[in-house]
Formats: sequence, C-alpha cells, structure tokens
Amino acid sequence: MRNAGIHANSLLEVRRMYNAVGIDVSKGKSTVAVLQPGGTVIRKPFDVSHTSQNLNELADYLSSLDGTTKIVMECTGRYHEPMVKALSEAGLLVSIVNPHLIKNFGNNSLRKVKSDPADARKIARYTLDNWTELRQYSGMDNTRTQLKTLNSQFSFFMKQKVAAKANLIALLDNTYPGVNKLFDSPTREDGSEKWVDYAYSFWHADCVRKIGLKAFTERYMSFCKKHHYIFQQDKPEKLFNASKELVAVFPKEKTYKLLIQQSIQQLNLASEHVERLRSRVRTRRLTISLWQVSENSPPNRTYTSQRIRLSRCQSNFPACNLS
Repeated sequence: MRNAGIHANSLLEVRRMYNAVGIDVSKGKSTVAVLQPGGTVIRKPFDVSHTSQNLNELADYLSSLDGTTKIVMECTGRYHEPMVKALSEAGLLVSIVNPHLIKNFGNNSLRKVKSDPADARKIARYTLDNWTELRQYSGMDNTRTQLKTLNSQFSFFMKQKVAAKANLIALLDNTYPGVNKLFDSPTREDGSEKWVDYAYSFWHADCVRKIGLKAFTERYMSFCKKHHYIFQQDKPEKLFNASKELVAVFPKEKTYKLLIQQSIQQLNLASEHVERLRSRVRTRRLTISLWQVSENSPPNRTYTSQRIRLSRCQSNFPACNLS
C-alpha cells in the first residue's frame, strides 16, 4: 500500500509539471491563464498589452515555469501575431488553433457570456485535454500568413488598377478615342503598357495630327527611344493617318492634359504595386511548394523524382492572373 501511495504521488508530481497556458487574444492586449492538470491554477488570468516590454516580460515569466509549458491561442485575424512572434522567438511552444475548436470545447458554455478571463481559462483547459496533439507554430505557418496578406493586398491593388484603367480610357475617349487599341505590345514586368506610355506623351489627337507627319515621326522615334520600345518605320504614318479621322470632344487644353497625365500616374503606380505583389506571391508559393516536397518525400527519394514532384507543385501554384 505504501508503494502504491508513493507511485500515485510520483504520477501527480509528473502531471503537475505540465503548464497549460491559454491566451485569449484581442486587439492591443491579451488575457493569459496558466493551469496545471487537475485544475490547479498557477496564476489567475491577467492582461498583457501588446508592447515590446510587456510581451518580453510575459515570455520571461512563462520560460521560468518549472516543467513543460505549452501555449495555445486562437487564430484571430492579425491580432495574435505580435504575441506569437514574441513567444516563439523566446523558444516557447506556441500552438495556433481554429476558434471553432475552442468554441465547441466544453459544450460551448463559455461563449454564451463573453468574459476574457473565462475564455483564457477555457483555452488553457483545451490545452491540457489536447496536450499530445498540439503542433508547434512554425515558420511555414508564418509564410502562409504572409501569403494570405499578400493575396489580400494583390486583390486590393488589382481592383485599383482596373478602376484606374477604366477611368483613364473614359477620359481619353474624349481626347484621343481608341488610343488604348493602337498597340498590341504585352505588359512589361513592371506593369507598364505601351499605349499608356504613348498616351502620356500624346494625350490628344491634335498632338499627332496638328504637327505634321515629319515632326510626329521624330517625336515618336524619341518616345520609343526614351521608353526602350522597338521603333517600326511604318508605325508613325499609320498613327498619323488614323488620328486625322478621330473626333475629339474635349479641346486641347492644359486642364484635360493634367487630368489625363495624373490618371496615368495613378494607373502606373497601381500597376507597379500589382507586379511587385505578384512576384512576392510567387516566392511565398514556391517556398510552400518546396516545403511540401520536403515534408512528403521519403529520405531515399532520388534527386530526379524530387525535381518531378517540385515541377508538379509549381504547376499547382500558378501566379495570379491579371485577366
């Protein structure tokens, strides 16, 4: 009987070495609760502001606890990221879980009456009940978060680009109708387009037809040289003759020139942002593809088969289209 009692006490001591940290995250602050098995409260729920000093102090406190410490918090948009960064960099095991898992844990009695301290305790209890299944937040999770943000920003600037282009075409229809259809050159890597560059210099049909073919040819040649476009000998004459048939509603005045050139600047800025974000999205997706290949491939997989799998992964993560 005595030996059984000693064994039971030893098991209890081992269990008490588990420190379950539940963090209820909100904007600018979080509520932290620390429990051990059996409902033992190591520290009552307390608030931590998301400042560098307070987060470092929290990391130091959690690192000082005896035994194994695991930290769980919900994925709450972007609010949890400062906390995750500080605690992960301190070498603590941090796990991010879907809020629905916490919501459905314990019959959802917690969520009927909102309370940050109660929420933090519930997350700590979830931590204890799922101790062995908790997964460490990794750099790849951070990469996925970055990719999500980049995709959101890509969509935002893409909408701006579409709106800016539609606005520009509407303006040019009154000064140089159809100018956006004069060239079929592809979009450049920086997002610039030949017809847009052309319209900045020749924003009104009178900029072409009123100066004569010879003068326009010289100006067009200078335009191509400045923007590094290939000069085609027959193009100036085609543009010149086409401009003579156009009907410009707005007169050639500085006010309309300013409106059009400012619209072009806005379009070019949005296009530049779109292409930069596109490149970064490609990089993050390739990083995830390489990680998936590494995680899913057996150690004895040959280099050739690795390349084949990588190629397949890349085809599954195409760059965003501008169409």
